[in-house]
Amino acid sequence: MEENNSGKNEERSGFGLLKTKRFAPFFWTQFFGAFNDNVFKQALIIFITYKASEGIAAQSDLYINLSAGLFILPFLLFSAFAGQLADKYEKSMLMRYIKILEICIMILGAISFYFQSVPLLILILFLMGTQSTFFGPIKYSVIPQHLNKAEITGGNAMVEMGTFVAILLGTIAGGNIINFPNGELYVGLAVIVFAIIGWLTSIPIPKASSSDPDLKIDLNFFTQTIRTIQIARENKVVFLSVLGNSWFWMLGAAYLTQMANFNKVYLFSQPEVYTLILSIFSIGIGAGSLLCEYFSGKTIEFGLVPIGSIGLSIFGIDLYFAGLGRVPTGELLNIVQFLSDISNVRVLIDFFLIGIFGGFYIVPLYAIIQTRSREAVRSRVIAATNIINALFMVLAAVAGIIILTWLKFTIPQFFLIFALCNIIVAVYIYSLVPEFTMRCIVWLLTHLIYRIKHKDLEHIPKEGPVVLVSNHISYMDGLILAGVCRRPARFVMGSFLFQIPVLSFLMRTAKGIPITSKDKDPEIYNKAFESINTALSEDELLCIFPEGALTPDGDIGEFKKGIEKIVQTNPKTVVVPVALRGLWGSFFSHSGQGMFKGFLKRVFSRVDVFVGAPVTVDSINAEDLRKRVLALRGNKK
Repeated sequence: MEENNSGKNEERSGFGLLKTKRFAPFFWTQFFGAFNDNVFKQALIIFITYKASEGIAAQSDLYINLSAGLFILPFLLFSAFAGQLADKYEKSMLMRYIKILEICIMILGAISFYFQSVPLLILILFLMGTQSTFFGPIKYSVIPQHLNKAEITGGNAMVEMGTFVAILLGTIAGGNIINFPNGELYVGLAVIVFAIIGWLTSIPIPKASSSDPDLKIDLNFFTQTIRTIQIARENKVVFLSVLGNSWFWMLGAAYLTQMANFNKVYLFSQPEVYTLILSIFSIGIGAGSLLCEYFSGKTIEFGLVPIGSIGLSIFGIDLYFAGLGRVPTGELLNIVQFLSDISNVRVLIDFFLIGIFGGFYIVPLYAIIQTRSREAVRSRVIAATNIINALFMVLAAVAGIIILTWLKFTIPQFFLIFALCNIIVAVYIYSLVPEFTMRCIVWLLTHLIYRIKHKDLEHIPKEGPVVLVSNHISYMDGLILAGVCRRPARFVMGSFLFQIPVLSFLMRTAKGIPITSKDKDPEIYNKAFESINTALSEDELLCIFPEGALTPDGDIGEFKKGIEKIVQTNPKTVVVPVALRGLWGSFFSHSGQGMFKGFLKRVFSRVDVFVGAPVTVDSINAEDLRKRVLALRGNKK
């Protein structure tokens, strides 16, 4: 237990984390950092688009895309070095130094706004990107040090929600302040004040110890960047999550960078409407992040990632159609005039739902990167994420310049291109890691067909070899248990299930172990026990249905003696009884009610999962386990 983990054993979720000293100071520090960045960036965008000289305003597409690219460029140049620092040194100290650097940069930014120098303002944007580059690896690597594993999805959801609320509020503040008389002066003063507030919130951040204090810093940009990316590639799922994460930020950069001109040139609206659109987009991502925690149920549910990517494409394509056939109205529309047209409401709905599904997409990916990376290199993996993020976001800026400035495509066409590319990227990633697709199918089946309630999941150990033993009511039993378990589970199931198309895909993707009786097929039987012993020796979680078949009458049948053989061969194994209730009578059981009647009777019905206390190995026998499962289930089927 580290010094920074005081109170870590008390699990919190969502807004409850804001009441803890191990999360709240960090949250508000990153919140004010994101807020201040966007006050400055939004003021700069509005200044270039609406208030700069005619020569600069005439080339606003070029200057806005150039600004976006220069803000991101430091992530590409300096992330490898930043990741090394975050792994080598104590992180709370680094955060305070970085906030002091932010104060210095904002003082220069205030001077630049005072003199209304666009080149100098863009340079300051590059320095802000540099400061954010050094904060990024610390921001995401400190979360697993301060939070329990069950809190990580909630912590990431709060950070993503807070980031986009900060973007929203910073955008509104920057857009309004710059429009005041002498607004440039007020923007300069505001960014200094909020930089100081961010530094003050960083002071009580608990210590987060170095993960690799003996690390030797390599200042060679090229070699260390390559090495950092190679570290991220050690784990295939982690690296593909990094790529998926980077694609999201490229997509987000494409929307955010073009939004101001989309509002002015295609929606014929005033700056306040642009602020409304960005607000709706940011609220969508914040809401999607919080919903992601709710739907994940205190676990890392990456089955939501494919759902997120589907929504991003659907509503990205609809945004293209919503932008077609518009006729200039003369004067730019204010908010009331804008909202009076139903086609404009459609645009707002598209941006809101793109945000919602973006939250579904990004939160689980960050959680996977954090939890599946080795602790000693976690900051460098996140640094690799930032490097690739930067590359993709610079490419978004370059794509904006090429597609809009050189090829003369429209902004709605630009949005359509990215929505279609999102489909290609999603298919590529999910084909390489079918685990995403498998978890998505499990989540959909277990959340759309049933209302699942569970009790005492904490009885399942978070690590070490574990065997869950459960009654067997329906073909959905394995999917339901896979959906509620906070650890990846492997299922020992009848070999015939591996011949059923959908179940076969799910079982093989989840590394299921087929088994049959020794009399039917001794080869499958022996191979199953070899696989079971190997899995338990590698501290995996297995789930077994000792009845050996679905119940024919809803009662719990005899438990086979194979469970005794398993624990005798693996004495360090923890056995946990589990009872399922509410599935008898469904289409997927042997209740004999008929397909149509059985399906309608049980669709969206309540299913209970009861978890009993672990059983010591020396007292295990099949009949005793059956009685324990029966007691958990009670009289209802």
